[in-house]
Amino acid sequence: MTITIRLPEKLEDELRARLEAQSIGLSDFVREAITEKLEREQVEKPSAYELGKHLFGRHGSGRDDLSTNRKKILGEILGAKHRR
Repeated sequence: MTITIRLPEKLEDELRARLEAQSIGLSDFVREAITEKLEREQVEKPSAYELGKHLFGRHGSGRDDLSTNRKKILGEILGAKHRR
């Protein structure tokens, strides 16, 4: 695969100077940089659980029967609201 990129002149000069000082070819540098970036993003990508674990149970009601008694509980809540 061939890739063409445009770099600001200052960045290009810094890159070429560093590559020359380290005797590294531009293509080798770019390949290594892309590989490193892909590996880092693969490792750092959190799961859906990791993204939301600070929210789970945060606003809990303290009741463990909400899914099985939802209609009864909703009736109680609405009934209490309308009795006011």
